[in-house]
Amino acid sequence: MSRSIRAALVQTTWTGDKETMIKAHEEYAHEAAAQGAQVICFQELFYGPYFCQVQDPAYFAYAESIPGPTTERFQALARELNMVMILPMYEQEQPGVLYNTAAIVDADGSYLGKYRKTHLPQVKGFWEKFYFRPGNLGYPVFDTAVGRVGIYICYDRHFPEGWRALGLNGAEMVFNPSATSRGLSAYLWKLEQPASAVANEYFIGAINRVGVEDLGDDDFYGTSYFVDPEGKFVGEPADAYNAELVVRDLDLALLEEVRARWQFYRDRRPEAYGDLTRP
Repeated sequence: MSRSIRAALVQTTWTGDKETMIKAHEEYAHEAAAQGAQVICFQELFYGPYFCQVQDPAYFAYAESIPGPTTERFQALARELNMVMILPMYEQEQPGVLYNTAAIVDADGSYLGKYRKTHLPQVKGFWEKFYFRPGNLGYPVFDTAVGRVGIYICYDRHFPEGWRALGLNGAEMVFNPSATSRGLSAYLWKLEQPASAVANEYFIGAINRVGVEDLGDDDFYGTSYFVDPEGKFVGEPADAYNAELVVRDLDLALLEEVRARWQFYRDRRPEAYGDLTRP
């Protein structure tokens, strides 16, 4: 029996300031709702530029509490549109304690919680340890109006352990909001998430920014997509150069079919993996 939901991803360009960026995403949410979407995820650090291309304390000003003003603004919109929302933002827990975080809001507008990015790069163009502390909330999975949702952010995707932890915690779909550039990781983009979807037997929504921002020459290559637990793209990936709203139907009944076919969770051998957790 089909258990279909309609899901949306937003890949877009930097508008130049926080307020117009927020308004642009409100418009994307309205457009997604008009197409029948029940859940939407925005790109990494959605209301700002990807400022990690440089190391400048001026960008600490983009941080805010979660929940806080932006979360509350989208809680009201989620309630209005009856839509689950994943909001990747710059979080200030207290002055000087900052995280790369995604909040999740249910379709009734209730704040369900947040995920903090666990793995942080520190390479040219991705100076994230200058801006963020490593996440410390584990790998939560949230019960939402569309099912059990997990979040894994950008650089996290290179680490299989978190994908598996989300599966063990019951995720049916995982969203991976990102800001990833053409020269560095394009060859991995359509490899890692499909492989992780197969290995962990759930849907993944992979979101990437698009365009060149004014802080550097990194070319964010878009091509956001959904992939199913057989590793197949759900429709075509988005454009590589232009902003796009991606709306796709996900049949969650496929989860049960795939998990009956491939018993990866049954056949795990956690007692044999102890060496993997040693520093």
